[in-house]
Amino acid sequence: MFYKFVIMKDDSHFNYLQNTRQKLCIIIFGTDTRLGRLFDVVLLYMILTSILLVMLESVQSISSRYEELFYILEWLFTIFFSIEFLLRLWISRKPSSYLFSFFGLVDFMAVIPTYLTLFYAGGSYLIVVRAVRLLRVFRILKLSRQLSESRVLVKALISGRHKILVFLGGVLTLVIIMGTLMYLIEGGENGFDSIPRSIYWAIVTTTTVGYGDIYPVTVFGQILAATLMLMGYAIIAVPTGIVSSELNKVSHKKAYKKKSKCSSCGKQRHSSKAKYCARCGTVLGV
Repeated sequence: MFYKFVIMKDDSHFNYLQNTRQKLCIIIFGTDTRLGRLFDVVLLYMILTSILLVMLESVQSISSRYEELFYILEWLFTIFFSIEFLLRLWISRKPSSYLFSFFGLVDFMAVIPTYLTLFYAGGSYLIVVRAVRLLRVFRILKLSRQLSESRVLVKALISGRHKILVFLGGVLTLVIIMGTLMYLIEGGENGFDSIPRSIYWAIVTTTTVGYGDIYPVTVFGQILAATLMLMGYAIIAVPTGIVSSELNKVSHKKAYKKKSKCSSCGKQRHSSKAKYCARCGTVLGV
């Protein structure tokens, strides 16, 4: 009898944990409930506030005046993000998959720098501590979880990665050739003292940044620079066109997927603009 009571008690405890995990999963990973939306809003403000804290802490006049307040707030943010990270780890079906996923690594990077500072003490490690604490800025990547449309952009970048890589390869070839030519034309007396430095100039010129730290003096060098500047305008437009094209494809597939299957007859492959099923006339998306 006692054995049966223990088993029933264990079962009830297990069911309670399972129900708790399901409720937390809906709140933390979902946005369809009031608590889920509230959690996302609170998390959003916490991320933004913590990032603002990191920026203000870098201002020496503000940091020295409110050093103790910054220290307390940082630990409060760290504890909050630690609890969030552990909860996500606990309610995930495969904790290891979440831990080594993009968002898992971002969540880990959001909390670990503050804990690492506990192992660095003393004036000689001040620079190391500062560098480690600045890693908190990775919390800004947590914002991508709050933006559902960011997934569309990520999918567009992934689907167009081959075109982008080919484009980057072409640009790299161009700046290497132009940098080498400029090295031969101008030479070290005009600031182009090596091919890598000349390639740096070509990259700056191609992207139309133009720092002005080195520039061509000879006529042939200026002609080459002008040619590269004009090519730069066309080069900048290429990746924008690639990403825009892929975004249209992903958005079209997304709309097509929503209306691809009729709930009445089961017909698939409808037009993204179709409102009614072509077979039975049922309203799509119902």
